Amino acid sequence: MRDVLVLAIIFCSLPVCFLRPYVGILVWSWISYMNPHMLCWGIARNFPVSQFVGLATLTGFPFARERDKLPLERETILLLLLWMMYTLTSFFAFNPIVAWSKWSRVSKILLFTFLTIPLFIDKKRLKYLLLTMVFSIGLYSIKGGIFSIITGGQYKIWGPEQSFIGDNNSMGLAMLMVLPMFFYLAREERYKPLRNLLQMTFFLTIISILFTYSRGAFLGLIAVMFLFFLKLNKRYIACLMILFGVFFVLKFAPEQWRARMATIQNYQQDASTQGRFTAWYFAWKLALDKPFIGGGFEAFNVELFQRYGFEKREARASHSIYFGVLGEHGFITLGLFLAIIVSCWLSLHKLKRKFKYFPSCSWICNYCDMLQISIFAYMISGAFLPFAYFDLYYHVVSIVIILKVLANKEYEDLMEERSETACNTTIDGRLIVSS
Repeated sequence: MRDVLVLAIIFCSLPVCFLRPYVGILVWSWISYMNPHMLCWGIARNFPVSQFVGLATLTGFPFARERDKLPLERETILLLLLWMMYTLTSFFAFNPIVAWSKWSRVSKILLFTFLTIPLFIDKKRLKYLLLTMVFSIGLYSIKGGIFSIITGGQYKIWGPEQSFIGDNNSMGLAMLMVLPMFFYLAREERYKPLRNLLQMTFFLTIISILFTYSRGAFLGLIAVMFLFFLKLNKRYIACLMILFGVFFVLKFAPEQWRARMATIQNYQQDASTQGRFTAWYFAWKLALDKPFIGGGFEAFNVELFQRYGFEKREARASHSIYFGVLGEHGFITLGLFLAIIVSCWLSLHKLKRKFKYFPSCSWICNYCDMLQISIFAYMISGAFLPFAYFDLYYHVVSIVIILKVLANKEYEDLMEERSETACNTTIDGRLIVSS
């Protein structure tokens, strides 16, 4: 029954995805982040639902009336250059067949990142996109938070199998990135039931992050709470968030959770942590040998580890977005990867400074804080996790670009309004409008 329902929803949406490609992006996001087909046990589980939605959206995109031109913002250019470098390094990869297969998957993510931008340069549609993203992941936050409370945090929270958020680490990172979105979207939401749902899910997400048992997500949560403390004018709210997290740790965290987190401090004795250091050293040696092109996608494999003097048992994933990009694509690509993060952060900081004195544009300032904290979460947790090609991050970058365009339009309207006001004067109680 569940398979029939999921497939019926997706197939019924296909004509709409073609006629209104922005709806296709929403459906594609829902499938990418929630993976509803992976919650089934029949035909829907292995059915290529994303391909059908993607094809309908791509086919309808050239005919879409609601799309704008792709804005050539700084972040847009950097993303294009990054995509070009991903392509270039794939030509020289140690394992071209595997590398091109991974390139294909990453390129689909980047393609839909670029499709999102011109289709969502509209405040209302942007809100729909954000709500789709947060509640697609929020479903697992709600389920995981309630489950952890009932079971006393005895079990790890996992995502759906064979998906980007399938393991506890990626699930923790995804929840951490949408955590600020729940908070700031609730701030902007006027419809009370939806606002209450966003606020409730925010707190359940904190619980879920803790009980993913992901050390990277735990460190990211501490950093995110600190950034909340710095950004919120009413800092007692951030203090309440922190106290809420501490309460649940003290109240519900079982001994195995405490033991797991204790390895952060005693990392010298933790085999998993030492393995990360080995992988990072391998990435550094590989980048020094191939500084401009790296080893290509999927370079962290047994064969290459042995080629660079490591033992077979030491081969493992990069466990870092930074060392992952460095080892697989070299120093230039890592520079572009870092430049995108820095550029997004600076753009959002500039926008907030520009609009903080305009009360009617408080939503822009809230969105700036929201996206900065989300990127910060990716920066901190991603330092310990192998998710350099995490689709949620690239979607956040596209939203930064959309917000910049919307903010510029808003600013032009404000200046035009001020100009018209300045041209209107009163003489002897009479309104004179200058031409």
